[in-house]
Amino acid sequence: MNSKNNSIHSDSTIKGLLERIPDSFDSNFTDQQLEGLKIALGTRKWRDHPIDFRYSVGLLKWRYYFVFIAGRDIRTSRLRDRPLFKASEVLFLTVLVIFMLLFGVLLAYLLKSALGIDIIPNYSFGVWGWFKADFLE
Repeated sequence: MNSKNNSIHSDSTIKGLLERIPDSFDSNFTDQQLEGLKIALGTRKWRDHPIDFRYSVGLLKWRYYFVFIAGRDIRTSRLRDRPLFKASEVLFLTVLVIFMLLFGVLLAYLLKSALGIDIIPNYSFGVWGWFKADFLE
């Protein structure tokens, strides 16, 4: 064997691939085919993410795991290019922002009321009374 043949067959990605191919299949690949497979498989590897949190928990006789990763999306996706997807994304983000703004206004109002600040004298929306009656007493 020449050195190029040795290098491609000693590559860990190619070794792992060839080990997973069942014996019933013909696995006589040329060096060029193996190089192509290595390039194709190389794009499937996990990349480094700015946020990468992995944790596992043992409960009784089983172990469960969860993974939270985040980073810039560099995948190509045809779903993102569809007008319906874009419209639903805009609608979802609009509803989310409106909900967050209303929740923020509610929290600010409750904080104002808890501190005893009266912006409009002798007028109340009744939210503070409802909150005190249901949650604080």
